[in-house]
Amino acid sequence: MAQWLHMSQLIQCLSDETVNNLYPPSAFPIEVRHFLAEWIESQRWDDFVLEKVEQESQSRALLDQIISMLQSIAQQNANVVDRMKLMQISRNMTMFQQQPLQFGVMVRDILRKERVLLGTPTQIPNPPQYQQYPSTESSFPNMQDVDHLVLKVLEVQDIRQKMHQLQEELNWERQNYEGLQGPIQPNGLDPAKSEIQKLQSHIQQLEYNVKAMATKRFQLLQECVDCLDQCQTRLVTRLKAWRWEQHKATIGHPFDENLNPLQTWCEQLLGVNGKLRQELMLIVETIPELQERLGQLLQVLIQSSLVVDKQPPQVIKTQSKFSTTVRYLLGEKVAPGKPVVLKAQIINELQARNLGSVPGDNVGELINNTAILEHNTASKSTCATFRNMSIKKIKRADRKGSESVTEEKFALLFSTEITITGCDTPYRIQTISLPVVVIVHGSQDNNALATIIWDCAFSEPDRVPFVVPERVPWRMMYSTLNSKFTSEVQTQHNLDHYNQHFLAQKIFDKPDFADDFSNMMVSWAQFNKEVLPGRPFTFWQWFEGVMDLTKRHLKTYWSEGLIFGFIGKQHLHLILKDRPNGTFLLRFSDSEIGGITIAYVSASENGGLKIQNIQPFTKRDLEIRSLGDRIRDINHITHLYPEFPKHEVFKKFYSEPQPSPVGGYIPVSLRTKVGMEAGSATPPPPIMTPMAENPHSSVTFPVRQFQQPFSPQESIPQDIMETATNSDEFSSPSPVVFTELPAGNNMDLDLDSILQTLNN
Repeated sequence: MAQWLHMSQLIQCLSDETVNNLYPPSAFPIEVRHFLAEWIESQRWDDFVLEKVEQESQSRALLDQIISMLQSIAQQNANVVDRMKLMQISRNMTMFQQQPLQFGVMVRDILRKERVLLGTPTQIPNPPQYQQYPSTESSFPNMQDVDHLVLKVLEVQDIRQKMHQLQEELNWERQNYEGLQGPIQPNGLDPAKSEIQKLQSHIQQLEYNVKAMATKRFQLLQECVDCLDQCQTRLVTRLKAWRWEQHKATIGHPFDENLNPLQTWCEQLLGVNGKLRQELMLIVETIPELQERLGQLLQVLIQSSLVVDKQPPQVIKTQSKFSTTVRYLLGEKVAPGKPVVLKAQIINELQARNLGSVPGDNVGELINNTAILEHNTASKSTCATFRNMSIKKIKRADRKGSESVTEEKFALLFSTEITITGCDTPYRIQTISLPVVVIVHGSQDNNALATIIWDCAFSEPDRVPFVVPERVPWRMMYSTLNSKFTSEVQTQHNLDHYNQHFLAQKIFDKPDFADDFSNMMVSWAQFNKEVLPGRPFTFWQWFEGVMDLTKRHLKTYWSEGLIFGFIGKQHLHLILKDRPNGTFLLRFSDSEIGGITIAYVSASENGGLKIQNIQPFTKRDLEIRSLGDRIRDINHITHLYPEFPKHEVFKKFYSEPQPSPVGGYIPVSLRTKVGMEAGSATPPPPIMTPMAENPHSSVTFPVRQFQQPFSPQESIPQDIMETATNSDEFSSPSPVVFTELPAGNNMDLDLDSILQTLNN
């Protein structure tokens, strides 16, 4: 609905009369354009022509959809006035059901008039656009430019027809002139002389008109070819921009994958090219320069119209199935007859740089690597879908230095030979996928993804495949991390400046640096080659672990701002040191992959306060018991920073009490307890009663506790804790998940089993 976004601003500057003429209230009121903007712009109205009666059923189907959608919108509208008006509009539009093709042409003309108006300079602010592909000129092939080009071609055709009529008249007059030529009278008087002179003068005028029209025709043809060249250059630029945006979508940038508008423009430019070539053929004296230019433009258009619609996964494991879809934007113009078969092959970086030559050695073996280009009449798209492709084996290049296999990039090359209706010779066309990394084991997936992230985030448009910078400014790195995090977690809650600063401190290993990191250069090695100081993992492995944990278990907590996130312990101390006992916050662990910990204020033995960090909860922990339930379990924590009562904030995350189990089983529940609280949770020794005396008595026994290992990395250094009196105050209490077995009522127990359990 990009066109309507611009148009909705433009109509504010137009007179009421102009708006009513553009959107006739009795036929196509502006409300229809507003409520159905996106759907209207996704349909192919430009195809409708009154003379094509066969389009009537298609136009009727679109009309019925509009009426149905208007009625649906009306029923859902809470405003009574709007609801009644939309229902009235839907009833009025039924008048076109007798002439549906007229309706289709009307909508076509309205959209064309909009494009013409939008092409006229006006003093209105443009809506913000997400510009990703840099260009010195407008990269958008404006439809008004194409419409202008079509009108020019019609003018050329009109001049040719007029020239033909003039030439026929000239031939006729010349024949008459020759017929009037006869012997001269003896008296020198010739009654036909004056008529001959008039005829001669008329012939001269006709000859002049024909020459003038021929000159104008030649000028118009040149203008048409120039205009076609400009439109096609913009279209090709837009196709490159579409591929670029598709590339950036890997790291979470917005991407409109709809190719239908681009397909329409490709088809229109192909039609214009064909008409201009026909016009040149009808000229007696050939114009080789224009013919050559049109031939080159045709070749570029045909070859540029092959795109990878659905990219293959960018990390591919050998012996695993994957799918990809290639679309041809001129599919409806493919000559009928022999089916078009696309072939896929895997190429390395060197081969990707030399696509003009035939690839040399095969660097890999693909299974199910052919697909037929098939046309879908419903979507009007022509695609080849590789549904069960697989890489059987891969041949790797010699690695440089410490380069690993997960840093080597490949691509899939798709190629075929195609013949377009109206063209004599077939064309060889090809396109390549985005870079892919081939792995042989799942353990390589994380490092391979890091290679793809770096490539997508920091590669330049129109680069030499697949060159990327070795270092980038931190501001670009942080923007990438934030974009990837929010898109992967599917949240609108961004990383804040506290998170940004801590991430920079971590990747640069500067925990005490308080200045701006924005222009500091971060290297690929710092991102995912060198392990973090004192840790067995890289920065990306740690960050990806947090991202995965949040996506799987913490999405709602994060989206509602309940998780502080990435924060260093020094900063943690500064914001919690003045808070009352029981205040806590949630932060991501910086000592292990994929963990979240609770930092809280507690009383120290000397009557002061200290800050404790609970051992991090991992994905496995949260699969057993949710974060909300664990927060409810821990009595030491009462208020989420700065001062939100935890039961008010986290109540909706608490699990409902489980109903009593059926079948006479003893109910089991899980609880999280921390430190000394967990150590004091041992029930009193059991009191055994002979079963013979009381066959339904209950038996209790101490639950075995599995103390998790102490994590010194999660404790806060003593030198930054002003309230601490001894090192024990800053140790990390380990959470203990234990099972309570309440006494069962009226339940038979196997005494031998119980005694055996107690002895163990």
